[in-house]
Amino acid sequence: MALRCGLVGLPNVGKSMLFNSLSKGNVASANFPFCTIEPNVGVVAVPDPRMELLVTWVHSKNAIPAAIEFVDIAGLVKDAHQGEGLGNKFLSHIREVDAIVHVIRCFEDEDVVHVAGSVDPVFDKQVIDHELRCKDIDTLTKRLDKMEKLAKHGAKAQQRTYELLNLFLTELKQGRDARTIQVEATDQPLIDGWQLLTLKPVIYFANADEATIVGNINPHLAALKQAIAEDNGKVIIGSTALEMQLNALNSDDKAFFLKEYNLMESALDKLIQSAYSLLRLITYFTVGPQEVRAWTIQKGTKAPQAAGVIHTDFQRGFIKAEVITFDDYKTYKSENGCREAGKLRIEGKDYIVQDGDVMLFRFNV
Repeated sequence: MALRCGLVGLPNVGKSMLFNSLSKGNVASANFPFCTIEPNVGVVAVPDPRMELLVTWVHSKNAIPAAIEFVDIAGLVKDAHQGEGLGNKFLSHIREVDAIVHVIRCFEDEDVVHVAGSVDPVFDKQVIDHELRCKDIDTLTKRLDKMEKLAKHGAKAQQRTYELLNLFLTELKQGRDARTIQVEATDQPLIDGWQLLTLKPVIYFANADEATIVGNINPHLAALKQAIAEDNGKVIIGSTALEMQLNALNSDDKAFFLKEYNLMESALDKLIQSAYSLLRLITYFTVGPQEVRAWTIQKGTKAPQAAGVIHTDFQRGFIKAEVITFDDYKTYKSENGCREAGKLRIEGKDYIVQDGDVMLFRFNV
């Protein structure tokens, strides 16, 4: 399961620099609007310290981590839903991602122009929110027009669809996003099919300067954090300039650099981990002398479906799963050690896989 996150924001807020830092790529990053036109895609490993430990205990040759795709989407401007800037092309790219990383500028720099003339992160957030909402209102209005006649004399399902379309349209016109509207679980598949942009989960990346990272007061950041808190949003604070420097270092120098800034981890690692958990994804592991590999599944996935992530034959012919928790593996350092201690469990088709499980599937096809 590949999680796909789209980097969005106004032009010149640092999206392409953030993408370069994430992917260690060489995407154009220039001081003018629409430097990015076609979206760039980078595959990024999910940092997980458990991988290195498992490789050591198993004496494995390789480690294959879980991964996220990040998509650098062109900068959005006011009235994009009406075709301004790259308009509908930009919005269609957002429709193709699972989650949104909204990059917002929180630093002053006379050498970096701001598309609105001055730095105002709350305004920037409102512009993006408004444009996505307007596009969804347009989508819902078209669907409602088609459904109105059917709902008058149609089945209960059509009438329910009409009710939900009206509900969402009303709420969005009042300034709410689709993801904040509570509905019955049985209605969710229908709503997901509408592909609303404001239904997608969002992480906000506040792009600040290095002075802010070391603890200096930043009024732009303070205002943005308050606005995001009002929306119950998640914010990651970082500096794309600092992250670019970090990425140029080896692991030892990077650790020293982080210590100098009194940081436990980089903002990029926080962003990747937050994006991974945003859609309730977890990791299980398979281990062996050739490789230790992390597999991504939705939280609540049962063992046969988890096996199917490796190969459909594993799911179709599932017999049982041998399971060791990561904590038990950490204690006994090997499969044999866990087996001798009675920590290797045999689980069947109803077992719900837990984050960190080390698994071996038995199947027959």
